Amino acid sequence: MAGANSVKTILYALCANSAIAVAKLGAAFVTGSSAMLAEGVHSLADAGNQGLLLLGLKRSKRPPDDQHPLGYGKTIYVWSFLVAIILFSVGGMYSLIEGWHKLQDPHDLSWPWLAIGILVFAIIAEGISLRAAVIEINKVRGDRSLWRWFRQSRASELVVIFGEDLAAELGLVFALFAVGLTMITGNPVFDALGTLAIGALLIIIAVLIGIEVKAMLIGESVDVLERQRMRSFIEARPEVASMINMVSMQMGKDAMVSLKLQLHAADGGHGLVRAINAFEKDFKHAFPQVVWLFVEPDIAD
Repeated sequence: MAGANSVKTILYALCANSAIAVAKLGAAFVTGSSAMLAEGVHSLADAGNQGLLLLGLKRSKRPPDDQHPLGYGKTIYVWSFLVAIILFSVGGMYSLIEGWHKLQDPHDLSWPWLAIGILVFAIIAEGISLRAAVIEINKVRGDRSLWRWFRQSRASELVVIFGEDLAAELGLVFALFAVGLTMITGNPVFDALGTLAIGALLIIIAVLIGIEVKAMLIGESVDVLERQRMRSFIEARPEVASMINMVSMQMGKDAMVSLKLQLHAADGGHGLVRAINAFEKDFKHAFPQVVWLFVEPDIAD
């Protein structure tokens, strides 16, 4: 199975959000649009989040030591959960507060066409970032829907980037709709309502991301499709009579697998050891993400 390039996906999103944040915040200052300001803060937070994800990926590659014998792979889950918190607070809650204030004290927009132009540019740029994320996701999701992949994925950085990009694209549409209605009607309340809608959207997606990353932090098995491939590999091995049990754990990019197998009769103890060693070598070659593999020969669970 082809692997997704998480770093490339994050860099796409980082470049897009950095450019979009500058454009949005400048337009918000000129036009006075609260929806544009909320979107600017959202994009700025997203750019910072992508920096955190890159830091998390780097730290997760540290080798095992005495205090962390299984390595630091799950570090990326911690940083991904922090990103979900930032998206909830800085993005979502800020937008709700800003929208509420604007609803209480609405102001007319200045240069609304500038806001429209910036939003159209941002929708295109964010769409490119979202497309790049989906391309990488398609390499690993198989025939699953995006929602099913989102619920089953063990790649927290891809889950975060996809959620952020989707929230950004939908938020931009909300902002464009709000600014457009404000222009047409001359009623700035629509701008405030758009800001509130953006805040609610960001909070919902942040909560969904947080739920998925929390499950990874607690500890989840390897991806469903990978487990199926592992079972097929084991069943096809000539030295394996049956698989009694399999326990797996995803540790960031790496995985741990423990197997209890009923093996065909080997030629004494040395023959059993040779059969297990050959199996382990071929298993790790087929599944290079499996760094820790434990095989126990047995006849019952």
